Amino acid sequence: MNTKAFLEPMGSWAWWRSWFLIFFGCAVMGTGFVLFINPYNFVPGGVYGLGIVFHNIFPSVQVGTFGYMFDVPLMIIAMLIFGGQFGTRTVLAALFTPGYMNILTRLVYPDAAAVESLDPALLLGGRLDLSNDLLLTCVIGAVVIGVGQGIVVRQQATTGGTDIVAMLLQKFAGIKFSTGILLADGSVVLSGLVVIGFGIGTAEAEPAGWMLTLYSLITIYITSRVIAYMLDGASYDKLLFIITDKHQELRQFILEDLERSATYLKGKGMYTEAMKDVIFLVVSRREVRLVEQKIRSIDPRAFVVVTDAYDTYGEGFKPLPDADTIQAE
Repeated sequence: MNTKAFLEPMGSWAWWRSWFLIFFGCAVMGTGFVLFINPYNFVPGGVYGLGIVFHNIFPSVQVGTFGYMFDVPLMIIAMLIFGGQFGTRTVLAALFTPGYMNILTRLVYPDAAAVESLDPALLLGGRLDLSNDLLLTCVIGAVVIGVGQGIVVRQQATTGGTDIVAMLLQKFAGIKFSTGILLADGSVVLSGLVVIGFGIGTAEAEPAGWMLTLYSLITIYITSRVIAYMLDGASYDKLLFIITDKHQELRQFILEDLERSATYLKGKGMYTEAMKDVIFLVVSRREVRLVEQKIRSIDPRAFVVVTDAYDTYGEGFKPLPDADTIQAE
């Protein structure tokens, strides 16, 4: 393991903040599994979803322990492919999360028998039993897990498992990170349907097991959307194409009031064949209404097109991503 990450200056706030966020994100994700996923036999993909499947076959082994079993080879791959520092972050995150889940599980259940059964009626003394509203439960669990994973991935680490598979798909196959998670987790969900839904390998099938598979798919989709939200942000910038005869007033507004710049594009009217200057301007979603109102006050007859700018890089916006930066989309 490369120890470079541990040799950074101890006073570096960015270094401490990054590691705090990694462990905090892992804790958030682990809490989502223990409180909202594991007790209801949802199988939302990943090594912990696979751990839920195997826990139904071997109930004496905790879900987090299976996480260790599945994560080790994937962590080795991550270290070999993505480098030493990335491997260090992945190893520590992946080692912390299953242990945290095991400890939290023992804390929220009254005894060892309850830990084996994972009966939601025994969870926190029955105070968090959501068995009668499984749709709400899977939505809450998906959001909590997605937030936790998103926090970790923003620090250029992963919680292990199918995160690594998705990153490999992005690196070598050009598949979106969130889409890669969906693909990798699909096989895990199918295994849950076979074991939990049909009862293969267990004493008996779970009643309405196919419904649990449906909830698992909902959980996976919502989790992937939350991860995309965490990585790319809640909203897109706005791209404006503006044709007006009052360029000077609008130019002054853009440069001085918005403190932005814009670009003049040359255009030619199809009907008049007159040459026009088209202003190419990118603003945040919050600023677009202000710009529209200003254009109306300067030139009510201006022609304006507003569209989404999915990603905007450069001064005043996001920096261009590095080659190994994780992209949700």
